[in-house]
Amino acid sequence: MEIIVAKSAGFCFGVDRAVKSVYDNISNKPLYTYGPIIHNLQVVNELEDKGVKVVNNIEELRKLEKGKVIIRSHGVEEKIYEIIKDSGFSIVDATCPYVKKIHHIVNDYSKKGDTIIIIGDSTHPEVIGIKGWSTRETIIIENVEDAKKLDIPKDTHLCVVAQTTLNYLKYQEIIEIILDKGYHVDIKNTICRATRDRQEEAINLSKKVDKMLVIGGKHSSNTRKLYQLCKNQCDNTYHIETIEDLELLVFSKNEIIGITAGASTPKNIIQEVITHVRNTERN
Repeated sequence: MEIIVAKSAGFCFGVDRAVKSVYDNISNKPLYTYGPIIHNLQVVNELEDKGVKVVNNIEELRKLEKGKVIIRSHGVEEKIYEIIKDSGFSIVDATCPYVKKIHHIVNDYSKKGDTIIIIGDSTHPEVIGIKGWSTRETIIIENVEDAKKLDIPKDTHLCVVAQTTLNYLKYQEIIEIILDKGYHVDIKNTICRATRDRQEEAINLSKKVDKMLVIGGKHSSNTRKLYQLCKNQCDNTYHIETIEDLELLVFSKNEIIGITAGASTPKNIIQEVITHVRNTERN
């Protein structure tokens, strides 16, 4: 059996930075994260065992003992910073720098009078945070159908940004539809380059394997996108959160197994999956 692991599998720069920021402050109790620091339940549970509490909203935070709050890697709305400070807590900002860049773009262009368009999942924490940095009307486009329905005055100036983990092919299709409508458009390709590289590598790898394993949290947007991209190329593609998800899978010695992982997947989980696959090989 041959196992091929994607070079891009696992923690991206932003996620690694966010998790490190928690460990750098682990001795400062009480310590909170505003929202899960990353979309990986195993990492979040491990931090909780070390006394780091996840806070999901301001109302919950205000009831807690004063301490330090680490902003999640996905970022938050601009107003959240002031509310946290006014509530007596200190802040460590672990927002991914690429997401932070989008915050500045949206804030600057909305102040100039542009209508902001965000291409992405309206329920995703990153998109909710980005929207919260706009000072005026913001439109979220989730899919091609939303783009086709876009109907605002032709003289409207638009600034278009994208969720960092967006499928690049989907992004291009939506951009073409918007451009064809004849608006004044300033396009900011804010898809993370690491995301594009990870997606392209996963597509290429899944074309040449017998089984493809995509490791990552069930709530991780970038992992779900990876899974769908791989599934389009390899029918035997499986979304794995932990090795328990591998229990019913059989691996034979003649198979080629491909493995990739979402940006929030730590190396130890990837290694556990590799070890499990090797140990369950059958003739």
